[in-house]
Amino acid sequence: MFDIGIPELLVMGLVAVLAFGPDRLPEFARTAARLLNQVRTMVGNAQRDLREELGPEFADLDVRQLDPRSFVRKHLLDGLDDEPVEGEVRAKPPAAPVPYDPEAT
Repeated sequence: MFDIGIPELLVMGLVAVLAFGPDRLPEFARTAARLLNQVRTMVGNAQRDLREELGPEFADLDVRQLDPRSFVRKHLLDGLDDEPVEGEVRAKPPAAPVPYDPEAT
């Protein structure tokens, strides 16, 4: 989700040690763990409330389909074909380069 790897975690840990010091770091870690636990509880409650409100429709809900990038790609590019449609005129590239006209610039 955040695309964080091992090197980034090590740098964040080093910055935390330098910023908070080794004495306050355990207290800070406990506070961060408590905060993370509260966030997880709130997310779980929100999911439960959403399941209760939507009922059986929650199983049909796919949040990944709500991504605007995939939505645009899906709806705009689905109808495009490589084959020309009857009566469609395609532009051809020029046979020779256009001559330079110094008065045009």
